[in-house]
Amino acid sequence: MAADKPAKHNGLLQTHELYKYILETNVYPREPEPLKELRALTASHPRSGMGTAPDAGQMIQILLKLIGAKKTIEIGVFTGYSLLLTALTIPDDGKIVAIDMNRESYEIGRPVIEKAKVEHKIDFIESEALPALDKILENNDSEGSFDFAFVDADKINYINYHERLMRLLKVNGIVVYDNTLWFGSVAQPESSTDDIYKEGRMNTIKFNRSLALDPRVDISLVPLGDGITICRRIC
Repeated sequence: MAADKPAKHNGLLQTHELYKYILETNVYPREPEPLKELRALTASHPRSGMGTAPDAGQMIQILLKLIGAKKTIEIGVFTGYSLLLTALTIPDDGKIVAIDMNRESYEIGRPVIEKAKVEHKIDFIESEALPALDKILENNDSEGSFDFAFVDADKINYINYHERLMRLLKVNGIVVYDNTLWFGSVAQPESSTDDIYKEGRMNTIKFNRSLALDPRVDISLVPLGDGITICRRIC
């Protein structure tokens, strides 16, 4: 499959060859066929770089299995790679609340999700994330009811999403934030950062600092894809 031989990647490894080795040795051989199909579909999208990196997805799959996740929430869906991965991993009676303001991108991946027979697990909400999360929180039964969350959305609101997810997640629940190294720009001086990355860099640095000071979570920033931060709610 052509998508198994990427010409470029968003990861932070020093060489393309090393990244390719990881994908071809560990990731692609274990990647379910529906995910391969969706990844190939997404490759032709003009914003294909927004898709979840398959190596990061492999880590997410392990986390879902380790905690026995059954009820999850996803903020930022795009074409649905991480959504499909989650749907394939959780039990048949599991549920995913998936929030994205752009249903058009989700519809690209929806036929693959339907073919995989996991669409019944998904409650897609077409909305900006903050009002959708606030509406979920209006239901008192929702607080402390989610096992897992994945966030890959606008970086300026990561802090706001985090505050709401700390209410929605169970104690020992996990939230994973994507793009927390922001193309490596978080470690660069602002003066040497491309203009296109500056706003995201500033918001990501602020968010990473806030997580480091948050006593409610254990954290680990993992250099997979564009950086993922794993948080476990401890209180």
